[in-house]
Amino acid sequence: MVRKINAYGKWLSMLLLAGCLSSCSDVQTNEKTTESMEKQDILVLGKEDAFKLIGEEWMLITAGDSSKFNTMTASWGGLGWLWNRPVAFIFVRPERYTHEFIEQNERLTLSFFKEDYRKALQICGTKSGRDCDKVKEAGLTPLAMESGTTSFKEARLVLDCRKLYKAEMTDSAFIDKAVLERWYNDKPGGGLHTVYVVEIEGVYSK
Repeated sequence: MVRKINAYGKWLSMLLLAGCLSSCSDVQTNEKTTESMEKQDILVLGKEDAFKLIGEEWMLITAGDSSKFNTMTASWGGLGWLWNRPVAFIFVRPERYTHEFIEQNERLTLSFFKEDYRKALQICGTKSGRDCDKVKEAGLTPLAMESGTTSFKEARLVLDCRKLYKAEMTDSAFIDKAVLERWYNDKPGGGLHTVYVVEIEGVYSK
């Protein structure tokens, strides 16, 4: 069963991105960005397993410019094709410090790392930027992107995104109430997520 699910997940992630292959000329450039990151054709995402990319590797959601930004680790979200454009959808609780930065800025980045940086992502996921310089503690180096937002030099893959849509989750919207009980009502320390749909306008890798 596990093999079947993994195979289906990889197939589905490829299918979700396949629809954008002929319609993404606006991001199909190879312009240089700062440091050693290069802007890639959107098609490179077709080589990634979206389920593994987010669910297993995790990602850093970062909003703000080089003068002030915050980042957080996330393992929930997805990639796909919506409104005739390549998109990602992410989930951020209002209690998270990064939520403030996402609300205040038009853009954000989704950054992915090799397994070597697992500890760094754990730090960014368990500590708050309100209380410490967790980027420094994690040993990460901020990288200013062409668009003005922020990522990290150590990332292997960066998606530079622009916000399109947001919605606040509500109790009444849950069809399967077991999900609500499992992930929210039994966790008094966190509220329902804000859902953001963001357009992937730039794909960068080393």
